[in-house]
Amino acid sequence: MFSFRKIFKYYLILMKPYRLPFGLMFFLVSVRILFTLSLAPFIYKSIIDILSINGLDASARYQLAFLFLIPFATGLILSATVNRYREFVGLKILSSVTKDIYNFSFAKLANHSYTFYSNRFSGGLVAKVKRFARSFEVINKLLVGSFWFVIILITSATIILYHQSKLIALYLSLWSVLFAAVTLFFVKQKIKLDVAEAEADSRITGVLADSITNILNVKIFSAFKKEYDYFKRFSLFLKERIYANAKFSMMRSIVQTVLMVFFQIYILYVMLELWHTGAITLGVFTLTYVYIFLIFERIWDLSEDTATFMKALADMKEMVDIFEVPSDILDPAHPEALKIKEGHILFKDVSFKYDAGEEVLLDFNLEIKPGERVGLVGHSGTGKSTLTKLLLRFNDISKGVITIDGQDIRNITQDDLRSVISYVPQEPILFHRSISDNIGYGRPAAGSSEIMEVAKKAHAHEFIIKLSRGYDTLVGERGIKLSGGERQRIAIARAMLKNAPILILDEATSSLDSVSESYIQDAFGKLMEGKTAIVVAHRLSTIQKMDRIIVLDQGKIVENGTHQELIARGGVYAELWEHQAGGFLES
Repeated sequence: MFSFRKIFKYYLILMKPYRLPFGLMFFLVSVRILFTLSLAPFIYKSIIDILSINGLDASARYQLAFLFLIPFATGLILSATVNRYREFVGLKILSSVTKDIYNFSFAKLANHSYTFYSNRFSGGLVAKVKRFARSFEVINKLLVGSFWFVIILITSATIILYHQSKLIALYLSLWSVLFAAVTLFFVKQKIKLDVAEAEADSRITGVLADSITNILNVKIFSAFKKEYDYFKRFSLFLKERIYANAKFSMMRSIVQTVLMVFFQIYILYVMLELWHTGAITLGVFTLTYVYIFLIFERIWDLSEDTATFMKALADMKEMVDIFEVPSDILDPAHPEALKIKEGHILFKDVSFKYDAGEEVLLDFNLEIKPGERVGLVGHSGTGKSTLTKLLLRFNDISKGVITIDGQDIRNITQDDLRSVISYVPQEPILFHRSISDNIGYGRPAAGSSEIMEVAKKAHAHEFIIKLSRGYDTLVGERGIKLSGGERQRIAIARAMLKNAPILILDEATSSLDSVSESYIQDAFGKLMEGKTAIVVAHRLSTIQKMDRIIVLDQGKIVENGTHQELIARGGVYAELWEHQAGGFLES
């Protein structure tokens, strides 16, 4: 549903710091119109009246000289000066507010949870932010340079004409109200088409970004035709929305043209009758037609500007809708100070489910003591990764409590919570920045020597120094220039550098060959000393030396013990071990 109120709420929030210079722009535009477009035609009217009555005698020459030297020349100089200053103020506002828009949008998006991004195209979100910023610029420009311009022009022209001919001023006022009403009617109808077009545009942008991101899959599966046909469905949908919008705009243009032509013919007839009866002078006749010409020229532009304005609002609506989506993971209003130091983790009577799905965890209990190294094992979908996401507050539990060192993780900020946890996901995503920047992301204040040290421990240094620019090598979007194993080692080095009291490894060695894995297992052993470690694994060789291995099935703990104890027990873990191939768990 489209809401002007919601859109302009954010417009006012972003424009509030610039309300004084923005107000100055309205004033400067008003001054320019009064001197250039309102006063100048009135001077022309006075010249025509002087010449038609007195000819070019001495008195007329004196009056003409006065008009040219005082109001006319002064007005032109003042108008030019004012207009240049207005452009300067406008550019200064635009540069500042554009910066604020991108900062505001980034902060709003970053505040959403991991689940929010799981349900949306990243390419579509980027497109919406860019359209929001571009639309903001368009709206500012049109409010001052188009809508306000026309309002001041019609108002000043009507006031001047009122003192020359009340009847002509009345007709101009009535026609302006009628034209505004018709335009408003079309605006209300067109906004629906603009919103539909914007949504189609965002959709095709998201599909395009998704296809390009997965171009390797497209080529591997020889799926160009399939992907092309899929893409064409969305391009056709966009074409239909654009065409429907264009047809409506054409109909609006025809109606507005008829109104303008009819008024020009009728007002010409009225002025001829008034002039014939002596009710107006030849100068007033000329003045009226100059005003009508100026007003119609601006109103014709205004009809197109209105369409542009509505499209800008429709583009803004998509981003405003995102701004209005409440974050499902919120920091407490009055967060507690962070007290976590040792890493004593407790899941107590925890229940959780994704959206409207079945319960993944139900009355789940687990205690991990400070410094304990725990492995989580189980088939896919048994809740292993869910536990890590809940501990990191990527999702919130529906019942129960999760505490670390006795502190409820919902009572501290998400940033504070995650500052004490080093996390290496199964598929690490890197920034399109240098390798040094990606490793240093774990601790921005770290020096190059510290970065190199953890890279050596993660066995990343060996391949880094072989690259053309070494640690300054850009890794490409999402780290595409590196292999899966290389990305994994960079992520491991990043977690090592962070050196938090809690370590979570979610399939952290899944992309490594067996030789690299053996090296990193040794590094992990050193990294885990004095830390609470949770290792999610399908490859059971990575958790054999854990202090304790927990076997999950359907969100419940079915076995708990060391590797040797669980093998000797001959239960679920022993069965899983038998199904391994090179340490990888078949699931």
